[in-house]
Amino acid sequence: MKRRLHKKYLILILAYSGLLLLIPYVLDYRDKSVQNAKHGLQQQPRCPDLENTVALLWDKGVNGSDATEAAVNRSQARTHIYLHATWRTGSSFLGELFNQHPDVFYLYEPMWHIWQALYPGDAGSLQGAVRDMMNALYRCDFSILKLYAGSQNITTSFIFGWKMNKVICSEPLCDAHKRHEVGLVKEDQCAKCQKRDLRELERECRKYPVMVIKGVRVLDLSTLVPLMKDPAINLQIIQLFRDPRAVHNSRLKSKQALVKESIQVLRSKKQNDKYKRLLVPNNRVNRAESYVSSAMELICDNWLSDMMLVMNAPPWVRRNYLRVRYEDLVLHPMKELQRMYRFSNLSTFPSLEKFALNMTHGQGYSSDKPFLISSRDAKEAIYAWRERLNVEQINQVEAFCSEIMRQLGYEKNSVDKAP
Repeated sequence: MKRRLHKKYLILILAYSGLLLLIPYVLDYRDKSVQNAKHGLQQQPRCPDLENTVALLWDKGVNGSDATEAAVNRSQARTHIYLHATWRTGSSFLGELFNQHPDVFYLYEPMWHIWQALYPGDAGSLQGAVRDMMNALYRCDFSILKLYAGSQNITTSFIFGWKMNKVICSEPLCDAHKRHEVGLVKEDQCAKCQKRDLRELERECRKYPVMVIKGVRVLDLSTLVPLMKDPAINLQIIQLFRDPRAVHNSRLKSKQALVKESIQVLRSKKQNDKYKRLLVPNNRVNRAESYVSSAMELICDNWLSDMMLVMNAPPWVRRNYLRVRYEDLVLHPMKELQRMYRFSNLSTFPSLEKFALNMTHGQGYSSDKPFLISSRDAKEAIYAWRERLNVEQINQVEAFCSEIMRQLGYEKNSVDKAP
């Protein structure tokens, strides 16, 4: 009798305990449901067609668990960063801030090899080749370069801007520089480095906790979506923007060097009636200037597309994306440096901050070599377009870049004031 009574009490106690455990779960589930319902009512899609297209782009080939796993593993795996920029936005300076960090394996413009090999090929195929190369490089597989270099005998004295690359010019590959010493690499010293086989560089690549590639030949961010969704790479993007008027001014200054690149940008949209008129230079005498000017409109359109892509992307994508304005970078170098390093899982230290400050507080802006990385006056670099572009040129850029300028906070010239 007592044994039966004890058994009943035991069952009752277990049932009561189970009920106590169940109640918080039910309440929590109800609260989350209410919050989700409220959240859904508050966020009305501004452009259903665009959001549906973006949703298909992000969802294709990846499920929720993959995205969650990529986000969770970010702190556990090696960090892979792509510096997404276009020509004449200050990307060389941005890249140099990562080239100087001792924990970064930095690659300068590796897609240049594809551009040289495939130009003037189909823009879609070229972008696919760029993505495939990046996929291999982030896995420290540099053999893919042999497909585009026209030779199987590739060494370190040929790739990745080697004469300015801290990894290639430092121990153990070369003793021209010390990896932990901050400062621009001296090209004449690095040029004396012994040529190294790609396999040696691959071994070095695997040692670094952060890998950064800087490029200007990815024409739009959607090209990189597969790499962002791949859990093995979990690509993070730092995208650099600059006032379109300043970009246009700098591109005109370097117009002869940018003709091929400008034509390729134009070819990327040649099937669109809106851009057919841009493919024909206005005047044969100023053909280079015409191509460079026409490409600026497409660059602004690509920027706007990139911005909308990120705005309508899942939360894990936005966490892996950082937007940087060149003006903020050079006017507030230490603040922006710390923000970018935090995003990249890097720590900063005084010598790096001093380097960034010195690079933006030099004398003047003009240079006979527009692609040279050097110390210059930040404010003069930002506002040089006001002195060098005429009113017609300024109005033209403001007309076809008006929306991206508004999104990025660049005011039109009539009300724009220098600080």
